[in-house]
Amino acid sequence: MNLENEFCYFYDDDAFKETDREGFRRRIVTGEKLQLCFWRISGGATGSFLHKHDEHEQLGIIARGKLDFRIGEEDDQRRMVLEKNDFYLAPLSVWHGDSVFIGDDEYDECWILDVFAPPRDDLREG
Repeated sequence: MNLENEFCYFYDDDAFKETDREGFRRRIVTGEKLQLCFWRISGGATGSFLHKHDEHEQLGIIARGKLDFRIGEEDDQRRMVLEKNDFYLAPLSVWHGDSVFIGDDEYDECWILDVFAPPRDDLREG
């Protein structure tokens, strides 16, 4: 039985695409008003920088591993460690990032589901 249609997406390891950042793979689904970016990031991967979005809200859910990062004011040096099933909200113009990705015991990966509203043009996949 074929369960696929234009509205359903099933877990498919081959659907994750490499990015220009070593250790980062992603799968993106974009709707009219929101976007999901499913990240699979190797434990210990680097390259995350402190940033903010002036036009997009971001909601992140940790599905595997841990995320050690900063969120809040640009000069706030406090770090937060989020584990599986924890989540964060980065409203417009809130600084976040400077991340350390801690892999889980099974895949040595940190899985993050990021939802953006509205969708980011730089993350649209053709």
